[in-house]
Amino acid sequence: MPDVVDWAMAERVALRASGRELFAESYHYASLAPDFDEFTAQAEVAVADTTGLHSLAGPARARVTDRAGWVRANVASFRRLLRPVTEKLGDRMSKGPIAPFARGMAGAELGALLGWMSGRVLGQYDLLIIEDDHPEEQDLVYYVGPNVLGLEKRFAFPPREFRLWLALHETTHRAQFTGVPWMREHFLGLVETTLSGLDPDPSRVLSALTRSVEEFRAGRNPLDDGGVAALFASPEQRVALDHLSGLMSLLEGHGDVTMNRAGADRIPSAERFSRVLNQRRQQGNPMIRLVQKLIGLEAKLKQYEAGEEFIEKVESVGGPALLDRAWEAAPNLPTIGEIRDPDRWLARMGAVPAALPA
Repeated sequence: MPDVVDWAMAERVALRASGRELFAESYHYASLAPDFDEFTAQAEVAVADTTGLHSLAGPARARVTDRAGWVRANVASFRRLLRPVTEKLGDRMSKGPIAPFARGMAGAELGALLGWMSGRVLGQYDLLIIEDDHPEEQDLVYYVGPNVLGLEKRFAFPPREFRLWLALHETTHRAQFTGVPWMREHFLGLVETTLSGLDPDPSRVLSALTRSVEEFRAGRNPLDDGGVAALFASPEQRVALDHLSGLMSLLEGHGDVTMNRAGADRIPSAERFSRVLNQRRQQGNPMIRLVQKLIGLEAKLKQYEAGEEFIEKVESVGGPALLDRAWEAAPNLPTIGEIRDPDRWLARMGAVPAALPA
């Protein structure tokens, strides 16, 4: 049965859209692999000491890649991630005279997205879809070498400090998923619940448009909470998306907080790195901002700030020990509503917020 996405097309378009890699041939490129091997190992120990999360999957493995390598890895991950959708809709959407055109369009759109992102991403923990085949290609911490070199050059970042700082963030994400035994399965369960309910039903489109009009009339942008995917979600999917958004916000905020704490005595330039990258997240012309909003990336960027604010509030009440309750069991994780209003999560955990001064 033909797939609903032309994956070969996705890869071709992504590689074309990834742009020139000005630093891929730099003589500095050779320093990246040994540095990231060293710093990934150091960062893993520092993260474990800071968070108490110890990986149950063995030592982290670093891989420096170019944009093309990142694209190919993510095309493979997306193909596995979207399998519940493609298996469900493949038979229905592969029939008819326009099916090949639709497959090609889906591949081209995904490729354009991945190509654009490949020019911005610095590091990434693998997409967490572990399979039996090719285990050497799974559970990797990726660093996109030309993009790292480009930022170091543009902002005169001290390379070894910046590389350790990046490694701290990515190994924190790995610790979250390999140090909390149930986290990977829970995350994938939320993703599958969200994806498996997708249905190209015209009535769903009409309902989404009606809901959009209502949101605009209330003064809210319907794309703010996750882009088009959230807009077309069923009530059941929206519940899963709320939990998934809350989880991702917690993980992103925890990644930034841990990175700064673990690097406080090791990385004198950490505050400047953080400031520059925060500004970089907010920059972009109106068309890029629109794309970010449509695909839900702008909502993801807001997760960093919201997650950090949630952690700050929780720790002001009960310290890191109270935050650690979120790692005890899946029901303890905050929803996106609780991320935005930490007092709701504190009340659910039986913690009393600190009294405000008179």
